[in-house]
Amino acid sequence: MIHESGRYGIASCDLQMRKDGRSRMITADEIIGSLSEGIAVVDVDEVVLWCNPAFRRLADPGLEPIGAKFYRLFGAPEIIEREDCPMQAARASGHPEVCVLRIEANKYLGMTATPVRDEHGVVLRLIILLSDVTNEIQQEQKLKAIYEAGEKLSDLSAQDIREMGLEERTDLLKYNIIRDLKELLGVRNVEIRLVEFESRLLVPLLSEGMTPDAENRKLCVAETGQGVTGFVAATAKSYLCRDTRRDPLYLEGAANALSSYTIPLIDQGQMLGTLNVESDSVDAFNVSDRQFLDVYAQNLAQALHTLDLLQAETSRAYHESVDKIWRSVALPVDEILSDATFVLDRYVGHDDDIIRRLRHLIVRARDIRTKIKEVEAVAPTSARIPTNRTTPPLLDMRVLFVDSDEATRRAAHHLLGQWGATVETARDGSEAIALARGSNYNLAISDIFLPDMNGYEIFMALRSIQTSLPIVLMTGFAYDQKHSIVKARNEGMTTVLYKPFRADRILDAVLKGLGKIPIDSQPSKNSLN
Repeated sequence: MIHESGRYGIASCDLQMRKDGRSRMITADEIIGSLSEGIAVVDVDEVVLWCNPAFRRLADPGLEPIGAKFYRLFGAPEIIEREDCPMQAARASGHPEVCVLRIEANKYLGMTATPVRDEHGVVLRLIILLSDVTNEIQQEQKLKAIYEAGEKLSDLSAQDIREMGLEERTDLLKYNIIRDLKELLGVRNVEIRLVEFESRLLVPLLSEGMTPDAENRKLCVAETGQGVTGFVAATAKSYLCRDTRRDPLYLEGAANALSSYTIPLIDQGQMLGTLNVESDSVDAFNVSDRQFLDVYAQNLAQALHTLDLLQAETSRAYHESVDKIWRSVALPVDEILSDATFVLDRYVGHDDDIIRRLRHLIVRARDIRTKIKEVEAVAPTSARIPTNRTTPPLLDMRVLFVDSDEATRRAAHHLLGQWGATVETARDGSEAIALARGSNYNLAISDIFLPDMNGYEIFMALRSIQTSLPIVLMTGFAYDQKHSIVKARNEGMTTVLYKPFRADRILDAVLKGLGKIPIDSQPSKNSLN
């Protein structure tokens, strides 16, 4: 039964509900009124014609929404993640447009503006959907702060490192770690131990809030008899102790601790030590807390290497120097390679000399990478590190990595390079397509939000060039409004990588994309619950 009038000025539909033999009618008014998302109808002048109760709760309580200009209801909101007005863009494009509004210092609303057309295709109204996304944005901001803090752990100039002794660098690192864990993560009880490679002992580096017995306890790398710390160091997987009173692995650390989370410190495939944090509350570390700690632990592991806080400092210096050189030139080399390939791909002239020079530039750019690897391979005997590592799982694999963010491309070089892969990066879809036309890859990894393409578009473009190329799409917190991942799955994509990623996650994604791990296999041993 359809009614043409309703409390909200729109048609309402009665739904009959039966309970205990009795029935009553629930209207569309009641349904819309119970939604947590704010809904409003505005005209082409951005004046609110109708809204539901949730919209009123999100707007300025001192203003009447009906008849008011939309943006006035939220003070002077700042449009985040885009430069234009989403309502104007929706009227122009005829399609829904999204953005984030910052309406207060630390409050954010997700906004979708959907145009409503008449029978002639003219946009007469806009339907606005608002939702409170403050928690999601704050999570992103906190994650960014943790990344930045982790990067600053080893943010010293070459001159600083030369002038500071090992003890001074260690003290500086300890100070920064304690500050970060307290201010960013709210952690008060922490212990870091490093692996002494010859003896396999776990030597304390930092202890804050632990009992004297815990600080002086002798531990080694072993799955049994060495508490949670020894187990984590032996298995290279994180361990969540939800209730210390019921966990047989737990050995007392902080006084009155009721839960703990212990993370392996791994860099370049090498187990460096463990990070252990404890709380006086049961099950204190939720999924979000663990994700933040995992990210920080990854940066901490990199800082430990960068600042040479481990044994065999001299023997690693050669390899670290080569690695630092490569990290410095990796992206510039990629940019030269991408630009030259892009120009060659688009060149429509007939000047053989220009074509020859462009091809020569591409070859020489790739030669730089090869030469650096050759330098590392012929390291002097005194600089070679004894190792019992197996063959890198991505040896001789060529990976195309596409992301507009420079830090993410640099991380891809580091994380995939440590597993033996040769990585070439592109900044957008056009560069990726040009590279794919000019060279064969074993795998492509692409973000779904590129400056010129969405995830589905780059997936189909690469697949049209190399039909058998395995492609992994990446996504983070942002909503996939184009449904790129769903569409790509329908076209045969099997693997998705979620950012921010750790070494084990990106390795799992690459191996699954290459078909070396069954798609329905168990999650990585270091994956979050």
